[in-house]
Amino acid sequence: MNNRLICALSILLLVSVSHGQTTRPVPQPNTIAASGNSAGYDMAPETNLKVVQAAVAQIPDKIPAGSYSPDWDSIKANYKAPSWFNQAKFGLFMHWGLYSVPAHHNEWYKQYMYGAGLTWHTQTFGPPEVFGYKDFIPKFTCEKFDPDAWATLFKKSGAQYVIPTAQHHDNFSLWDTQFNPYNAMQMGPKRDLIGDLAKAVRAQGLKFGVSNHGIEAFQFVHLSNALAAELKSKGADLYDPKWADFYLVADRSDAACEKFLVNWVQRNEELIDKYQPDILWFDNGVDIRYLDPLKLWVAAYYYNRAATWGKEVSLSTKKAAYAPSGDNTKTIGSIIDFEKIGARSPAGIRTGSWQVDEPIGSTWGYTSDMKVSGPGAIIAKLADTVSKNGNLLLNLSPKADGTFPQEQQDTLLAIGQWLSVNGDAIYGSHNWTSFAESSQKGTNIRFTVKGENLYAIILGQWPSGSVTIKSLPLGQKNVKDVTLLGNDGSLTFTQDAAGLTVKLPATAPCKYAYTLKIAGAPVNGPTTTDSGNPQ
Repeated sequence: MNNRLICALSILLLVSVSHGQTTRPVPQPNTIAASGNSAGYDMAPETNLKVVQAAVAQIPDKIPAGSYSPDWDSIKANYKAPSWFNQAKFGLFMHWGLYSVPAHHNEWYKQYMYGAGLTWHTQTFGPPEVFGYKDFIPKFTCEKFDPDAWATLFKKSGAQYVIPTAQHHDNFSLWDTQFNPYNAMQMGPKRDLIGDLAKAVRAQGLKFGVSNHGIEAFQFVHLSNALAAELKSKGADLYDPKWADFYLVADRSDAACEKFLVNWVQRNEELIDKYQPDILWFDNGVDIRYLDPLKLWVAAYYYNRAATWGKEVSLSTKKAAYAPSGDNTKTIGSIIDFEKIGARSPAGIRTGSWQVDEPIGSTWGYTSDMKVSGPGAIIAKLADTVSKNGNLLLNLSPKADGTFPQEQQDTLLAIGQWLSVNGDAIYGSHNWTSFAESSQKGTNIRFTVKGENLYAIILGQWPSGSVTIKSLPLGQKNVKDVTLLGNDGSLTFTQDAAGLTVKLPATAPCKYAYTLKIAGAPVNGPTTTDSGNPQ
């Protein structure tokens, strides 16, 4: 680990104004989540800059001609965050792969079964020399996979873009690739899962991206010395020469790492060229600074290719992966992604472009005992994220047979029904000067802005009688009209020093959350930036 640059940066922005009579909304304290290469979430190959530079020198291909070259200044000068991303606000992620077969523990089953889960695995499937992780490949049949049905479900959910996992940490590729023999076209389902899904998703008018977690594969498997010695002596599983490039355990020399890194670049090239992804998403493994030469090479390749397609595209990465300063408010050529809503995501407004990936259930990959969130919980997270100016990337967990459990489908369809009524407050919106307020009655409100209108999304139970918005006291610029999305006609309201009080209809127009469209309230302009970084 001595070769690693580990940075930690925390930025707290506090904005305060006097309360009382005012012509402007009252901003709330906002925390912009910003962290560098924080310890504990880095899964990069344990190597050094010399090895990485040697790998770059061995890449057999050339970067396509174009404005981008593999250096920070070039990418910074030419990159612009896609306008479609800033409009979308809601996307779907998914974890689907060999780990969906055992459907136990989580999507890190390949690591788990050779470590803490060895006993469970042995009791369930047999010892690793009899049944290793490779033996899940023929069981990953995806026999019920219907990409058109998937795409129809995604469309009905109201999502605007879809990012399946093309490859997870386990080194099994879900596309037809010449750079990894362990792939879905040659083994398992024997079909190009990514290619089939790309066609179906785009046929529904949705954007299509891919995630590649492959950089984590080089040192993903950890096992005890005793198990390693046993399997090595038998030439079995992890140490079977036929599977050496799948497991990446038997040889972790500098030469092996160089070969792996060149192959990682080629897999990305192939994903880019074959599927023209609208977004290319990388996990934590690319965060480390000594990988910068490789990351810059891929970025230049991707963006120059996209220019020939005439498409707006972007990388999406975590923490400071594409922020050479170590400060992710100064990211270059990438939309920042925060893993899970909570401690590692913005607690307040973050302008620019960003997203948070959040699982629909208790695990990212499908497990037989996973708990799935209902639509009310996800809609509340969507409204909260958008009120802070972000996109929600909701992760789904398909089964190994290629189907979605009914619980996940029900949640998605209910979200879509809600968006069919309230989407005007979500799509194409941006943050207000304050993202939320709550009342003594327990009413929680999230604010968004689109055009000249302010939207107040009331979360939870339908308020009885009326609702008061304290952030809109009587001032020089006063409310002209209030409507309820999904309800005909204007609503009766009063505005005084205590705020805007709106009389509500007797019945709600939908479930889970309810949106007031407010005309005449003071609003701020769009908060996007070309760089995607906060203003």
